[in-house]
Amino acid sequence: MSMTDNELHSCKIVGISGSLRSGSYTTLAVALALQGAKELKCDTKLINLREYQLVFCDGKGDESQFPKDVFRLRQEVKQAQGIILGTPEYHGGYSGVLKNALDLMGFEEFEGKMLGLVGVSGGTMGAFSALESLRNIGRALHAWVVLDQASIPRAW
Repeated sequence: MSMTDNELHSCKIVGISGSLRSGSYTTLAVALALQGAKELKCDTKLINLREYQLVFCDGKGDESQFPKDVFRLRQEVKQAQGIILGTPEYHGGYSGVLKNALDLMGFEEFEGKMLGLVGVSGGTMGAFSALESLRNIGRALHAWVVLDQASIPRAW
């Protein structure tokens, strides 16, 4: 069986924007990162958490009452070979909505995948603290966290 050129080089990259703001610079930055993946002939999908109805992760085992968007998020991330996480930096950390989304997922969605990081900050230092925390989470989920990261300061 011979594979086509598309099959040999196909990849799917999802970008998750951890901002709920309308006109978010974080969402814009993740979209730009996905554009780079698209230029490399990858299929891309922007996951804007603003458009998902998610529950707060409470650690309970019964998921029967979870909204459909929780399962949609998991499936979209699970199908990807690469993931880009984008976050605004809030008080030296990443956004709560991104933390909650990550807590609703796990090894099935992240293990063995490439993980890129994008952080946006209104301050002069960029989002280094938030990105370092996300780097640790990526390693804990057994993802391959890309060494280079994008930290965007003064995002106003």
